[in-house]
Amino acid sequence: MSEVPTTSTDSEQSPDPADGGLAQPIGAGVVTALVGFTSSSAVVLSGLTGAGATATQAASGLLALCVTQAVGMIALSYRYRMPISLAWSTPGAALLAGTGAVVGGWAAVVGAFAAVGVLIVLTGLWRRLGNLVAAIPVEIAQAMLAGVLVPLCLAPVQAIRTSPAVVVPVIAVWLVLQRYAQRWAVIAAFGTAAVAAGVDIAVAHRPLDLAAMVPTVELTAPHWNWQALVGVAIPLYIVTMASQNIPGTAVLRSFGYRVPWRAAMTVTGIGTILGAPAGGHAIDLAAISAALAAGPGAHPDPRRRWVAACTAGVVYLGLALASAALVALIAAAPEGTLETVAGLALLGTLAAALAAALSAQTHREAGIVTFLIAASGVGFLGVGAAFWALVAGLVVRWVRTPRAVSPD
Repeated sequence: MSEVPTTSTDSEQSPDPADGGLAQPIGAGVVTALVGFTSSSAVVLSGLTGAGATATQAASGLLALCVTQAVGMIALSYRYRMPISLAWSTPGAALLAGTGAVVGGWAAVVGAFAAVGVLIVLTGLWRRLGNLVAAIPVEIAQAMLAGVLVPLCLAPVQAIRTSPAVVVPVIAVWLVLQRYAQRWAVIAAFGTAAVAAGVDIAVAHRPLDLAAMVPTVELTAPHWNWQALVGVAIPLYIVTMASQNIPGTAVLRSFGYRVPWRAAMTVTGIGTILGAPAGGHAIDLAAISAALAAGPGAHPDPRRRWVAACTAGVVYLGLALASAALVALIAAAPEGTLETVAGLALLGTLAAALAAALSAQTHREAGIVTFLIAASGVGFLGVGAAFWALVAGLVVRWVRTPRAVSPD
């Protein structure tokens, strides 16, 4: 993957943002942060707890992700005068949710997070590694992602049985807004879940742990073993690159910005390494939410849209303080509340991943094999199903690919 020039195609020089018109990009930055946080924080918490984190460690991880991506996007957008938005790896968090117990426990998972950061930095510095990741067939990577998403996306259906009073209103709000305001459907579902959970807590007189609402950072010394590196780090790295960093670059390019690839990978990789001991799994280039800060809605002048990304970073620093309170509320909420919001948030991702996995008719068998093994959740030799799904899919694809017959 070649180094991408760091200048925007719109202008060689950016004007001073103080020249008026700041309200629009600042507003866009606030929306970018709120959409990114509310639409996928439940997925992050579900992923961290699924990988073995305690409630305190999950809250610490969410805080670390907010802070590291905030600092990174402020630094990148200010330095290059581009709306370079960062995000946590939502597909990576979904993958973690289905990982299950890892040999070595949470310390080994933290070691895998740090290893992902090292790989991301190497991707920016070493062209061959970037080319190797880009060479992974799209249908295989997306089929693996779709497989790990299935259990999460089934959660809302299962939660109706355990907590209908909370879950049904959440699903109803999400469904109505799918028709009238699709962009806000997940955010509204998040708000509905918070209100419904609060009412349920009040009616049932369940006490909230106010002490747990204070933001805290719980550090874990990383431990490395081959099972966690192979079963967690490699799939997490591939999903983060294929589903976030590469599409994020394409989104910014569609608005006329040429991402400084090496700088972006260095910043996000180092941020991932620094956040790992606190429980942060990975930060990367934003893909979906990137359009909110980079599009015309942020400002008619492309040279001023970088203010939106900077603002989003500042807002994320504030949202980091809410991470512990969110976890405390979820802990007191009825069973299935977190899983319902996470499942609804990932339905669109699942649909897109399935479409990509089965788009190439000649390789559908490889895609479906990858999907089924990943969805099974069955691992071998202490390594999770996601890795074996990749291996099986690549083997089936290789077997099914016609070989050229050399002339006699």
